[in-house]
Amino acid sequence: MTTIEKAVLWMESHANDNAHGYDQMYRWGEKGDYDCSSAVITAWQSAGVPVKSRGATYTGNMLNIFKKCGFKVITSRVNRLTGAGLKRGDVLLNTAHHTAMYCGDGKEVEASINEKGKATGGAPGDQTGHEFLIRSYRNYPWTHVLRYAENDPVLRKGSAGDAVKAIQAMLIFCGYPCGRAGADGDFGPDTYNALTAFQRAKGLIVDGEYGSQSKAALIEAYKERKSIDKVAREVIRGKWGNGDVRTAAIRKAGYDPAQVQQRVNELLISSTALRLIRC
Repeated sequence: MTTIEKAVLWMESHANDNAHGYDQMYRWGEKGDYDCSSAVITAWQSAGVPVKSRGATYTGNMLNIFKKCGFKVITSRVNRLTGAGLKRGDVLLNTAHHTAMYCGDGKEVEASINEKGKATGGAPGDQTGHEFLIRSYRNYPWTHVLRYAENDPVLRKGSAGDAVKAIQAMLIFCGYPCGRAGADGDFGPDTYNALTAFQRAKGLIVDGEYGSQSKAALIEAYKERKSIDKVAREVIRGKWGNGDVRTAAIRKAGYDPAQVQQRVNELLISSTALRLIRC
């Protein structure tokens, strides 16, 4: 069963079980109930996508965290008014108010409202049959539509080629060496060890396989590291000033001064080593 199907089935099974209603006070299933965002977040977490582990808690932070966990924004590729182009498992999101999941055949599944027409104060479980329900699709309106990128090829031990070389290069750049051969394009034990170390550090499933979740996390880490590398090189050139002034400027720009300084030290050490070799 695919990851997407696991997530949709979780939503559908809960909607079809009156033990599960709507509540914003006990929203993580403590008494069987969920609200709109906790339901969608829990569905994907249960399917193996660590959206909750990585900090998703409500509609306002779902977009960025879901993107980091392998979802793609496909809003422009679908017709939100009619639902044309939607696929089973698509996450329907209004970042200010509501979220649901499209389950196919013109239907969506969602946690909606309690029996009093309110967000809190209801009895546990679905008292009306419409607190957690499958309903006809409608445009809430949705500000974003997200689709889990499950069809990305999975790279694992034995894989080879330019795609493997690319992830090896990113792992090495992010501080996870791939053995003496480096980025050679062969997914062997050293690359496996580097990838599992990265997965463990990022709170991912540690399976040594490079799928959509590991891909999203590694690309994010690579971009962040590349940005820090650029700032570190600017620090060495004196662009950011010195002492407390530099620390304050780096922090104000949104960077961690300790991470920048660590990269500065790495660059200076490697530069010194290179000069010694040349001598």
